[in-house]
Amino acid sequence: MANFMSSTALGALALTETPAKFPYPEFESRIARRDFRDITKAVLPTPCMIIDVDLFEQNVSKMAVQARQSGINVRPHVKVHKSVDVARRQIAQGAIGLTCATIAEAELMSSAGLKNVLWTKQPASVNNIARAVALTRRDPTFMFVVDDPVVVEWVEQAAAAEKATCRIVVAVFANSHRQGIDNGGPALALAQKVASSSHLRFEGYMGYSGVAAHTRGWEARRRQSSADLAGLQETVALSRKCGLPVGIISGGSTGTYNIDQENGLTELQAGSYVFMDTVYFGIGGKGDDDTYSDFQGALTLLVTVDSKRHPKLAITDYGTKAMARPTDKVKGKPWLQVDTQGAEYGALLWKDADPELKLGDRVEMYCTNLDMSTNAFDRYYVARGEQIVDVWPIMGRSGAPQR
Repeated sequence: MANFMSSTALGALALTETPAKFPYPEFESRIARRDFRDITKAVLPTPCMIIDVDLFEQNVSKMAVQARQSGINVRPHVKVHKSVDVARRQIAQGAIGLTCATIAEAELMSSAGLKNVLWTKQPASVNNIARAVALTRRDPTFMFVVDDPVVVEWVEQAAAAEKATCRIVVAVFANSHRQGIDNGGPALALAQKVASSSHLRFEGYMGYSGVAAHTRGWEARRRQSSADLAGLQETVALSRKCGLPVGIISGGSTGTYNIDQENGLTELQAGSYVFMDTVYFGIGGKGDDDTYSDFQGALTLLVTVDSKRHPKLAITDYGTKAMARPTDKVKGKPWLQVDTQGAEYGALLWKDADPELKLGDRVEMYCTNLDMSTNAFDRYYVARGEQIVDVWPIMGRSGAPQR
């Protein structure tokens, strides 16, 4: 981790100089008009999320190139960013569709005109089943997973009532205990039940190995992914032997993006590669077991030092409400240790010989977990250097109004 952070030291930013005459009362109206003149990092409210657009585009392009060369498709997971703007750029680089964690995310992406959305949790409530069927009627390219025959029956009844045909992917166990029917006979039986239903269409299988995604060391990760997906490969082979066509074989992650073409997957659900976080930086890459540098840290949290009353301690406005964690890292300042002080208070600590922070200083942080942190904010400020060049909405917890 220290090696990665040190390598970014030359990119550390001096963020304390504020333009003298920026019309702050006009800030939100400027954003709404997309007039970004004079809007630099120095005038942004903190804490806030910033995307380095050049690094972001580099990450998206690298994944697209790797996938093409490996002969595997990319269906990136949007739970990481929850942004139509990010998703559009992934599609433009060749992604065949999108993967979502919630029905609200799926509704957002589909309503924005983005097709081939796969929802990776089965609907087990009246609300979610009704919404999944309704979205199917509006967007026939939409798919979702099941891992239980009871849910298949519920969905079949709801789809029949609405005269819809739902596209179904069977989720199988891949060493992650949160979902997935047992491989082999049970998975095949569920797939056959889907295929024989009047208002359901069997599309294929999904097996997501969350354990392999974060296994440290590339060779160890390769072995873990192979073991975790062996059952999925067995299920696919059994299905084809029994005459059941299998289209989609979905799974994979940012950690295994250059591995899982070996494990029979036809598509990758990788998501974190667009921004990266400190959890992924620490898993090691193919040529470096210490630091994973395949994709760059394109997302940072800008924070302000707003109190400094104690030695070797600066208090910031980045607290637990903004998902601050001690495992976050400060961009370009590896000697700073992150800590928390409360809901709206964060802390940065250093040792005697280290350079100090001053009141009003601003620093950028790499968050620990993208899924958690992006969920706490409502927009990304898109930057090229110090200049803000765009603002992209993040879907809020209340729903999906940014359509």
